Amino acid sequence: MIPTELIRYKQTGRAITVLTAWDSLSAALVEAAGVDVVLVGDSLAMVVLGHTTTLPVTLDQMLHHTQAVGRGFKKPTNEQPLVVCDLPFLSYQCGLDKAVAAAGSLLKNSCASAVKMEGAEPEIIAVIERLVRMGIPVMGHLGLTPQSVHRLGYRRQAEEKSDQENVLSQAHALEKAGCFSLVLEHVPGELASKLRNQLKIPVIGIGAGSECDGQVRVTADLLGLSSKQPPFSPPLIPGQKLFIEALQLWIKKQHD
Repeated sequence: MIPTELIRYKQTGRAITVLTAWDSLSAALVEAAGVDVVLVGDSLAMVVLGHTTTLPVTLDQMLHHTQAVGRGFKKPTNEQPLVVCDLPFLSYQCGLDKAVAAAGSLLKNSCASAVKMEGAEPEIIAVIERLVRMGIPVMGHLGLTPQSVHRLGYRRQAEEKSDQENVLSQAHALEKAGCFSLVLEHVPGELASKLRNQLKIPVIGIGAGSECDGQVRVTADLLGLSSKQPPFSPPLIPGQKLFIEALQLWIKKQHD
């Protein structure tokens, strides 16, 4: 799938599904489940590498895990999900040339067909415009932006009317800059609904209500594997409990 196919999905009213993957095993699972988009998110810093924020993960680590994701797919290339890779902290905030090199290396050396970036400050808009001109598709991300944790925390964003107006303005700027879609995280549902109706690109929500063009979730959260569940992503199964009990049963059998 090419990134602009998501715009056609929005136009036809087809809901877009996005799940994270971080290695070949998780990639095989979400592909087999039939997901549209696989996001190799910088959440792997917390889910896989044990960090308390997304900030420590490096570009080399993102590339390493994206390559592993590609090796996990089983379907023919033309039937595989679209792969989007997060650009990690400081890989795109330090100048246009560095951002192009970072994004280009991901597309050149992995299965990723697009990158995701957080924010819509003037410097970020300039980077997005440059990447798009260079043929690198970009997914935007507004609302709760984890790379800004030291400024915003993990609390719900855009509660006040003035903040909502700012998000609306930023979203339009991202669309104008050339983003093919927008992730909107942990904001009021009415704001997401308004943006869905205003933008031509799809709005993909996470903790942003049900009236979005699609939804994205961290796969480990849905499978109940995360040590701390986000309030907007309850587990579908008690994964940790089930797996620990199964392993305990095996260990017990070895001792009997």
